[in-house]
Amino acid sequence: MGRHHLRWLSLALLGCASGPSTNPGTAPVSTPGAAYFLGSEWGLKDLGGTPVNPDAVPTMAFTEAGKISGNASCNRFTGPVELGDGTIRVGTLASTRMACSPEIAPQESAYLAALQNADRVVIQGQELLVYTRSLEKPLRFERRR
Repeated sequence: MGRHHLRWLSLALLGCASGPSTNPGTAPVSTPGAAYFLGSEWGLKDLGGTPVNPDAVPTMAFTEAGKISGNASCNRFTGPVELGDGTIRVGTLASTRMACSPEIAPQESAYLAALQNADRVVIQGQELLVYTRSLEKPLRFERRR
């Protein structure tokens, strides 16, 4: 074989070995199971496309198996939760009944409604995305512990 043929063969093999290209700007995605969440706490960054009020950041925590709790914005909540591989189902939530300020009340209502309608969870990079049946875009959380 001549040099020209070897060079072409090397380039062809290199092209085959590289495989499909991936977008370097996209973070890796995984679908966590229940064990991943146990003992974790998350702070909400984005409520279905709407940034949260920095003075009243909603949270959610998984302190024990089958239970979710947190701060809805001005009230605390707790309730049952079922977590599977990439799935979440939140049962009826109980919450305290403090009056929220007019700036915070809509955020709290939207957050609790979204949790009640949650059906899918995805870890993307350092964020937890919770998809709900009530919002077009997911809730975006950052891990606190």
